[in-house]
Amino acid sequence: MGCTTILVGKEASNDGSTIMARTEDAGSGSFSIKKFEVVEPQPEPYTYRSVVSHVEIGLPAGGLRYTRFPDVAGDKGLWAGAGINSARVSMTATETLTSNERVLAADPLVELVPAQGNEGEADYVPEQPGGIGEEDMVVLVLPYVKSAREGVLRLGKLLEKYGTYEMNGIGFADADEVWWLETIGGHHWIARRLPDDAYAVIANQFSILFL
Repeated sequence: MGCTTILVGKEASNDGSTIMARTEDAGSGSFSIKKFEVVEPQPEPYTYRSVVSHVEIGLPAGGLRYTRFPDVAGDKGLWAGAGINSARVSMTATETLTSNERVLAADPLVELVPAQGNEGEADYVPEQPGGIGEEDMVVLVLPYVKSAREGVLRLGKLLEKYGTYEMNGIGFADADEVWWLETIGGHHWIARRLPDDAYAVIANQFSILFL
């Protein structure tokens, strides 16, 4: 079964709660073992570096206490997956989507370009970092937002500035609202609030663009 997200508005659930859940697929029947972590606010500003794309992003001190579910192996980076912060905002990132050649021609993905040659030599071309992706989003967003709507806006600004190297669907929820964001090309994104009396089941494909 491919990655599938379920979103439920507060008037569509039995007890008035917003609900968000997601399955995570893996290639060739493999399974990435997860662990549960509680992350305390950062005492000092620090620079986050992506293992996959090598992008570096400065993050402020403080933030909110939050949970995350990273891969145990860590060979592809932290891959926090999902979490809930102390303001009761939850985030699931991500569900991999697909795009098409016309979209990517207009707004190409921001992919890591390895260095060419040897540093110090005349023909040396330095590395060009890629954008942000599934590995990074929870860490960059969840500690710094106090509502689902703020989560959408923060991630949107990061996508506009740094870009992404893949197509993603990301969910945000708080006690009142549920939001779904999709990346479109390297820097563009679209998001929609789920109506309170509705639910959605979303697989590995664009959904908002088809509404």
